[in-house]
Amino acid sequence: MKKARYIHLADMLSAAIERGKLVPGTKLPTHRAFAQQFNVALATATRVYGELDRRGMIIGEAGRGTYVRDLALPPTLGVQHTANDDLIDLVFNMPGEATDADILRAGLRRLATAGDLEAMLRYQPHGGRSHERRIIAKSLATTLGKVDPECLLVTSGGQHGLATLALGLFRRGQAIATDALTYPGFKSVAALQGLDLVAVDGDDGAMDPDALDRQCRQGKLRAVYLMPTVHNPLGTVMSETSRLRLVSIARKHDLFIIEDAAYAFLEPDPPPSLITLAPERTIHVGSFSKSLATGLRLGYVVAPAAHVEKLLGAIRATTWNAPALISGLVTGWIEDGTLAKSQLTRRQDGAARQLLCRSAFDGMPLLSHRNAGFAWVPLAKGARAEPIVTRLKEQGISVSGADPFATGGAAPQALRLAFGGLAKDDLPAIFQTVRAAIAEDSGI
Repeated sequence: MKKARYIHLADMLSAAIERGKLVPGTKLPTHRAFAQQFNVALATATRVYGELDRRGMIIGEAGRGTYVRDLALPPTLGVQHTANDDLIDLVFNMPGEATDADILRAGLRRLATAGDLEAMLRYQPHGGRSHERRIIAKSLATTLGKVDPECLLVTSGGQHGLATLALGLFRRGQAIATDALTYPGFKSVAALQGLDLVAVDGDDGAMDPDALDRQCRQGKLRAVYLMPTVHNPLGTVMSETSRLRLVSIARKHDLFIIEDAAYAFLEPDPPPSLITLAPERTIHVGSFSKSLATGLRLGYVVAPAAHVEKLLGAIRATTWNAPALISGLVTGWIEDGTLAKSQLTRRQDGAARQLLCRSAFDGMPLLSHRNAGFAWVPLAKGARAEPIVTRLKEQGISVSGADPFATGGAAPQALRLAFGGLAKDDLPAIFQTVRAAIAEDSGI
């Protein structure tokens, strides 16, 4: 039987990659350029790249293009595949406004006239400069209560914070409980450190404390990783009752609690943070990426005093210190109210996008937080995510299935849509295209 044209072309490129003619890191042509080079339709070129992606031969980098992947590395460490230059990206949530550049210009001008500019060119303390740690700690008081600046360490983003605690506090082979669906970035960190992730049942992203208790009795766990306020990918906010019960289980079994607060700012009235309920065992990880800009890699870790030195050692081994230029910008924005204003804007923008999303998917199951720029779409019984993802790629839209988020057993059949960085005027048509693709596979 004659092979389809796109399979033939995918085989040709696969062979070139395997033989080293296309070395890791080689940038591939855009879909349109590929179509012109081989005299095929754009849809065929898209299917070729989709097939190579399925085989683990290539990887897309948002805003940069598609590259040959290093075949010596695992095809994914729990990280979502990114969209390429020719696709509408519903994979990564990249909130932002046109005025953000003006805020950056103003912040840079402020730094340029500061009296201590030369200090930013030098090595910084591993945990961040003392006055900036105090500024960040003070800003957290409304949600975390009083934070000791000596227990707050500045990191190069929330992801670096997760890596820091994995390297500093855990040993290879130790087990950490997570939700059955969890943040892919933590899966990546766990895989690199050789940590075992154990999925614990729950209700729409809110872990069941009794299920955690049962899991602790079945096998040794060292920690539990949670996103209790605005879960990614489901948007859930864990109730105070569940938080209190979970803390009691963690104390009973002597577990660390890792609290990821990347999206917590989207919830204006959250229950008490886990670090306020169990300060002696909770490591709280936060970030300014989603509330300010994803390109400004600055975050923080708040930990019990007994573990600060180990975390400092991990920061020293990975980045030495967070860039002083970025921390200076962000702490300046904390002090002048820019951060608070940006958080409010992000909540309002997310709410407007959620209304568009819920309108487009009316009558279909949808899980999301009311202020988030992402949503989870469970598929009807019998429907499969993979052909829908492929069909949407052929139509120029990149979405994620459940696999990157799943930690235990078979991944559910669902789509995760991230729409924080797209023009709102374009969203209704994009959502309708996604809905039509779901309907075609589901027979609805």
